[in-house]
Amino acid sequence: RSLVNDCDSYDNNASGELQQFGKILIEKCTDLFAITESFTYEEDDATLASVKAEIVETLASFSQSFSQMVELALTHEIKTLVNQLDTETNLYNIEAAISSLVGLTQEGVHLCHIIAKEGGVAMLFKLCRQEAPCYLHILALRALASICVVEEGISELEKVDGVLCLADLLTDESHPEATRAEAAAVVSQITSPHHAFTQHLSSFLENMEDIVTALINLCKDASSSEVFQQASAALANITFFDSMACETLLQLNATKTLIQACRDPQRVDTPYAKDQVVTILANMAVLDQCPSEMIQENGVELLLEFLHERPAPGISTESAALERVLQKSAVTLARLSREPNVSSIASSLNCIPRLIELCRSPSERNNSDSVLVACLAALRKLAMASPQCIEDSDYQ
Repeated sequence: RSLVNDCDSYDNNASGELQQFGKILIEKCTDLFAITESFTYEEDDATLASVKAEIVETLASFSQSFSQMVELALTHEIKTLVNQLDTETNLYNIEAAISSLVGLTQEGVHLCHIIAKEGGVAMLFKLCRQEAPCYLHILALRALASICVVEEGISELEKVDGVLCLADLLTDESHPEATRAEAAAVVSQITSPHHAFTQHLSSFLENMEDIVTALINLCKDASSSEVFQQASAALANITFFDSMACETLLQLNATKTLIQACRDPQRVDTPYAKDQVVTILANMAVLDQCPSEMIQENGVELLLEFLHERPAPGISTESAALERVLQKSAVTLARLSREPNVSSIASSLNCIPRLIELCRSPSERNNSDSVLVACLAALRKLAMASPQCIEDSDYQ
């Protein structure tokens, strides 16, 4: 009763359907009250069973009506917020509306479905295309990244040429770095390999070269680790999204840019950033030209450094990222080892003893089986190229 009254008092313009569900809920509450008031423990078993069945049926009906009412209330609120984005001229009110949408996206993917369905994606991109203070663009892009965790969000993005808008934001360096970083975060979301439906983003392929170029430039010039991580995460996802991205990156000297970034603690200072870098390098490693690039830029040395990574004391949340760094470093090394010079360099750097240590000591690899498999594969490749570096005791 309190909820229904609150809904009515909060919004006098609530739809008739919403008010109707409110009336139904009040009736169900009345029915439950009447059933429980008339109940006595002196009834016979048959009567008790009948009363129980009636209560269960009433509660089930109440639950369904309650869920529908909440859905309608949320939809009504979201429609109001989206309409504000379209009609408001006051910057403070626009900011408040976007912030409310961002907050709703954090409550679960179901609300992201509703926001996309009610035109939220279209309105947010409309704002991104308009001249507005950068903080509004940043906030709108943040909302879009959250909404695009669901298929409807990405579908709506495609309908309004959202990829082209993102490409324009990324390639126009007159936009602040923070705006371009948030655009990169949206790109990262829509190209996530966890989404099966992103392969239908035909417009992305049309703009991929411009986007990849802008992202690697953002990595090169990033003023902070947060910006670098957003840009590199987008690049990492794109290398899974389309194999042509790796060739574009190679042409753009991405190997050099990424390896140099790893020498700069201002840009790469966490296992999460290193995870993105080594993901890109692992996917580029399948290209014929990549081994020579890696040798030229001392990339093999970097991979060995990554293989020596250990979690920082007391930061358990980094463990999963660290495992991925270890695993992908071994995978990259295995792929590059088809080139004899890579194998020679790896052997001279005592890479093989470290791989053996990771295989033998579960604690060194954080008890990860995926790291074990990757290290065994790398050892196999290196042993084939440089059998003299493997002693008989190493096979035990």
